Amino acid sequence: MKFLHLVSAALLAATAIPATAAEISDGKVKIGILNDQSGVYADFGGKWSVEAAKMAVEDFGGKVQGAPVEVINADHQNKPDIASNIARQWYDTEQVDAIMELTTSSVALAVQGLSQEKKKIDIVTGAATSDLTGKNCSPYGFHWAYDTHALAVGTGGALVKQGGDTWFFLTADYAFGYSLEEQTGNFVKSQGGKVLGSVRHPLATTDYSSFLLQAQSSGAKVVGFANAGLDTANSIKQAAEFGLVSGGQRLAALLFTIAEVHGLGLEAAQGLSLTEGFYWDRNDESRAFGKRFFDRTGRMPNMIQVGTYSAVSQYLKAIDKAGTDETEAVSKELHSMPVDDVFTHNGKVGANGRMIYDMYLMEVKKPSESKQPWDYYKVLATIPGDEAYIKPEESGCPLVK
Repeated sequence: MKFLHLVSAALLAATAIPATAAEISDGKVKIGILNDQSGVYADFGGKWSVEAAKMAVEDFGGKVQGAPVEVINADHQNKPDIASNIARQWYDTEQVDAIMELTTSSVALAVQGLSQEKKKIDIVTGAATSDLTGKNCSPYGFHWAYDTHALAVGTGGALVKQGGDTWFFLTADYAFGYSLEEQTGNFVKSQGGKVLGSVRHPLATTDYSSFLLQAQSSGAKVVGFANAGLDTANSIKQAAEFGLVSGGQRLAALLFTIAEVHGLGLEAAQGLSLTEGFYWDRNDESRAFGKRFFDRTGRMPNMIQVGTYSAVSQYLKAIDKAGTDETEAVSKELHSMPVDDVFTHNGKVGANGRMIYDMYLMEVKKPSESKQPWDYYKVLATIPGDEAYIKPEESGCPLVK
């Protein structure tokens, strides 16, 4: 009888535990934002992406399924080994459930591989390589804000149509740069253009003179910068000093956001063509979000930062719908749920983990055209998501039948 009483007491205690506590691991949901916070991409995503993630949690109410949501962050310094060590520690000892942002393609590829091994979800907003949803895809990996293919279709396609049919590439010497150069070059050639050459530069170099002289001597109508962050800003500044623009060549910033335009200034950036997935001044909803973000950070957000807001929001929605933070269940919901938020209202996630949504071709305004601070873009065209992104069945992802 004593034994039966003990069993009954244990059963009563178990049923008294809230159902949500049993379904949420460790009684909380912990999200890690891992990105560059001190290097060439510090403005590209950086601490501003961390703020966007916190905004998403706050807007969700701070809890999901009754469990508190916590955001932590770290600087990976653009080094895959450092990023992998942080991610492993987060997963193994700090009960992190998902890692997001992951600026720098080599970092994102490394952490996605580890996340698949650990059976954890990662959502990339800061890295560009389409290999994340191609040959290196993962059942738990998602790519959210943009990729090299979308940038190639947007900026590359627009300039060829405008007569920029010969190209020379200045390329960052790592996975992202190679992928962006290859995909833009292929798209240029598919539209009848030619690639006259390319040169690769180290990440975070300060002297682009020899690279720019090669671009200048090529005679290409368009010099495409297959780099990002301060690398793009510095190379554009030095291109002006070397007379590339005054000599008749056009500059294409293949990955450039409003953060870099702000840092470079309209005088130097005017006339640049670029592709982004978000612009704060596009409609009333984006302006309202932009104001909230500005009040919090003193700057307007770019697609990486609003993409991080969207990724965190969608992850929490998926947990709420699944009723658990268990990886398989949440991954299933992330693949099936439409994406409907300030970032996009027509987003869908393919079987390869690529979030497909509309992108925007922009032209940077002249100083005389800008009416207020951060009024930097003219929206030239909307690129439908199904045109911007590779079809999942053509992506090379082994998970797609």
